[in-house]
Amino acid sequence: MPAPGENFRINADRLWDSLMEMAKIGPGVAGGNNRQTLTDEDAEGRALFQTWCEAAGCTMGVDKMGTMFMTRPGTDPDALPVYVGSHLDTQPTGGKYDGVLGVLAALELVRTLNDLEVQTKHPIVITNWANEEGARFAPAMMASGVFAGEIDMDYAYGRTDLEGASYGDELKRIGWVGDEEVGARKMHAYFEYHIEQGPILEAEEKSIGVVTHCQGLWWLEFTLTGKEAHTGSTPMEMRVNAGLAMGRILEMVQEVAMAAQPGAVGGVGQMKFTPNSRNVLPGKVVFTVDIRTPDQAKLDRMRAEIETRGAAICEELGVGCAIEPVGHFDPVTFAPELVSRVRSAAETLGHSHMDIISGAGHDACWAAKVAPATMIMCPCVGGLSHNEAEEISKEWAAAGADVLLHAVVETAEITA
Repeated sequence: MPAPGENFRINADRLWDSLMEMAKIGPGVAGGNNRQTLTDEDAEGRALFQTWCEAAGCTMGVDKMGTMFMTRPGTDPDALPVYVGSHLDTQPTGGKYDGVLGVLAALELVRTLNDLEVQTKHPIVITNWANEEGARFAPAMMASGVFAGEIDMDYAYGRTDLEGASYGDELKRIGWVGDEEVGARKMHAYFEYHIEQGPILEAEEKSIGVVTHCQGLWWLEFTLTGKEAHTGSTPMEMRVNAGLAMGRILEMVQEVAMAAQPGAVGGVGQMKFTPNSRNVLPGKVVFTVDIRTPDQAKLDRMRAEIETRGAAICEELGVGCAIEPVGHFDPVTFAPELVSRVRSAAETLGHSHMDIISGAGHDACWAAKVAPATMIMCPCVGGLSHNEAEEISKEWAAAGADVLLHAVVETAEITA
């Protein structure tokens, strides 16, 4: 006799159709999505998600950071819920799957249990964390960070985008300020399903990534102050060039990351010149250095070296330098008992799998501070993510969602 639930499978077509329907909201310019947090498009995506969840019998709660919690009740009113989710917000040039797959796979999990008329002891809560990407408001994973008590809510509300709009004001503007105190909810466990955002699973021809750890990271925002001057008429030796200082710091970051191999990365993905004119040397340059590694000691050394050497570069050039940490979490080890359930589910279902360390940060990293947590990953084509060309297959999506279903059901405990 098969064990209870051993033959459960999600509806792959329904999951895929949901992904494609959500992708119609906030379309990008090259086949992906631009549904940045707290935009009108984000509000539209939230409303559609709410409609789908309520149709599946879930009740909604929203906290003061704007995170959505959609609850399928359990049979034991005293049992803590199993939380499953990710995020619906995207990068400015994001794909259709990053984050969204985890949220809609959690919805598909609930829909499948409804189809099978299966009840669980523990409630299951589908979660859409607000501002995971951090593309508009740094730091990333901000709402889950507040939930875990690692980020102050007043600080989060005061974060501004490049146009000066604050998180708190924009959350109010789109109508998604909830009434729940952030972090008041208690979790029995937390699961997150996500695309890998890297090339390893595809290269190794594995369908399932069993995520054992997540890299730690620092985001260090540099503000360099030079002197605006005409690029054509200011002698080279008389310049106070913030752009030159930035260039040297970028090269230094590359050197630090390469010296920290194996298992370390560093780079810069965002910068802003002021006044950003072709023939004016910048008076101010703002950019963020992103460094990551699963080794805590190495992470600490990289940060210290980058800050020290960056300040020295600026001093040599006569450029002002201010460095502000705008994002951080330590390396995470996920709950061994949940990791084991994911691995067992993959084996039961006959899917090829391998242990993997997440190179990107996820809400699961903060959830792991307050409850047992783990992640499941599916391959993505060429490892490409944070890009409109991001792609996965329906088969990959379904395989990981089936593993998620089995691991969550085992944790939530079938009662009928």
